[in-house]
Amino acid sequence: MKATETKLKGCFILEPIKYGDSRGYFFESFNDKTFRSLTGTETTFVQDNQSFSSKGVLRGLHAQSGEHAQAKLVRVLSGKVLDVAVDVRPNSPTFGEYIAVELSEENNLQLFVPRGFLHGFVVLSDTATFFYKCDNFYNKDSECGIHPLDSTVGVNWQLSEEELILSDKDKDAPSFQEIFGAKI
Repeated sequence: MKATETKLKGCFILEPIKYGDSRGYFFESFNDKTFRSLTGTETTFVQDNQSFSSKGVLRGLHAQSGEHAQAKLVRVLSGKVLDVAVDVRPNSPTFGEYIAVELSEENNLQLFVPRGFLHGFVVLSDTATFFYKCDNFYNKDSECGIHPLDSTVGVNWQLSEEELILSDKDKDAPSFQEIFGAKI
């Protein structure tokens, strides 16, 4: 497995080594010892989640806060998504900046999103199955998020606004400035 740290410290793109022949392929999608060695993190995952969505579905930008904060290791089992992480760590030199990584069943890339980040994705293919590991259990009362089209962050979701499908919760989400009180 190969790990590349992004411009956002602690956020890694992971690329498994894929072995294939006429029968198909094999790759190790997660190995705790290798993951810790490559990323230098002490993350222990406690929950796996999976979602299925159609083209244009945008989920996020969300985070868990306080003692319920979560790190995530995300990947796509089928289809293609644009996965986004926004740094909201108060003293980070990249506060308010984001990265966007295309994850697909073809490239098998994974993104490790540490605690202190908003996270979201949009489906670029007809459908996509999205899978992620979390290092803490979900707590509804600790969830926060911003409107995914907030101009302060300015994520380029690669689809037109008319193509995007948002939940009512995300449509009504506050702005970056309302939550974090800062301009970037």
